[in-house]
Amino acid sequence: MAVAKPAQAPRVGFVSLGCPKALVDSERILTQLRSEGYAISPSYDGADLVVVNTCGFIDAAVEESLDAIGEALAENGKVIVTGCLGAKGSVVQDAHPQVLAVTGPHATEEVMRAVHAHLPKPHDPFSDLVPAAGIRLTPRHYAYLKISEGCNHRCSFCIIPAMRGDLVSRPVGEVMREAEALVASGVKELLVISQDTSAYGVDVKYRTGFWEGRPLRTRMKELCAALGSLRTPEGEQVWVRLHYVYPYPHVDEVIELMAEGGVLPYIDVPFQHASPRILKLMKRPASGESNLERIRAWRRICPELTIRSTFIAGFPGETAEEFQQLLDFIEESELDRVGCFAYSPVEGAAANALPDPLPQAEREARQARFMQLQSRISARRLKARVGSVQRVLIDAIEGNGAIARSAADAPEIDGVVRFSGVTKAGLGVGDWATVRITSATSHDLRGKLLRADEMQ
Repeated sequence: MAVAKPAQAPRVGFVSLGCPKALVDSERILTQLRSEGYAISPSYDGADLVVVNTCGFIDAAVEESLDAIGEALAENGKVIVTGCLGAKGSVVQDAHPQVLAVTGPHATEEVMRAVHAHLPKPHDPFSDLVPAAGIRLTPRHYAYLKISEGCNHRCSFCIIPAMRGDLVSRPVGEVMREAEALVASGVKELLVISQDTSAYGVDVKYRTGFWEGRPLRTRMKELCAALGSLRTPEGEQVWVRLHYVYPYPHVDEVIELMAEGGVLPYIDVPFQHASPRILKLMKRPASGESNLERIRAWRRICPELTIRSTFIAGFPGETAEEFQQLLDFIEESELDRVGCFAYSPVEGAAANALPDPLPQAEREARQARFMQLQSRISARRLKARVGSVQRVLIDAIEGNGAIARSAADAPEIDGVVRFSGVTKAGLGVGDWATVRITSATSHDLRGKLLRADEMQ
């Protein structure tokens, strides 16, 4: 008897824009698509329809998203839009009325309903099973782990709560099971993300959940400790890197965990400014804290700590003296990794109504001055690492050379460590290596690969 051939699966193209939180949304949609038997097309012309996951945080991101939607419509014609831009009223429909459907962020079910309506999936008993870790857009050796959605703060320059809602923490057992599945699939580094990682569990009053039959509180420190206990199939400790951490007092407990080796000594803290008046205008949740004192305290607890932060230059009403206060802050704090944005009005943000907005040219000039100063600070911090021995994780191979990252380097936003000799050593992407740092620039490091006998 002839065996029926499996039906050709409908093919969906996918464009993912925006931050790591949006990338996790994309991974969830892709996982659901594959679990239902849809194939993922790498090109427009091979797709039956295209899903575009957008960003809508600043004007440049809105423009990029609208351009991407237009390109998908021109190349394919059948487009479903999701993501933060979809939550901004009729912006998408006004620019591109031909789109099939529009949803907001973290809307996997809505996206799937739209896909079903425009591209029904035929029954196919031969469909492949989806891996336990789901479909990911990151390399095999690292993955983003989103622990919550939304935010309870109402920063005047930000519209994320209007698009993503208030804080909703994921159940701690669910987070840990996802982390375990990722590690079992080959992940060696977990990058913990949310809108406010420090607030994890606030909405559920830090209730006790369960993981592997044991009680575990829905709280930042307890979650970090549990994640830090995970081991790869080879028995190696998984790197756990924390992003979007607000400088609340209880973060000190996590810094202690870093000093003990429980998680990476790396923290991403969006300070945004140094002037008390500007921080108050921004409605920053930590504006009453002495951030310089907190940074000093953290470094006393964990001298190896790497601190990344972001700032806004040219906020409405920022005086020359307040901008200088910001420059003095970064000079004194000597943060390791820093990004600075010239203030950009975001449609719907309360800051747009503040008096005395600065001209765009002045905002950009202040950003440039800020980054020139930070470049010198970064070069000084990196030069101090010359001669040290670092364990690194390889992200890419170029001939006989490797592009890797140390504990101080998050993927795509921080610097890298370059070294040669990988061919003879038999190293590949996702492997660990040990190098001695030999030179530094203002952003990257170069090192020498060490043999086992050189590490004694």
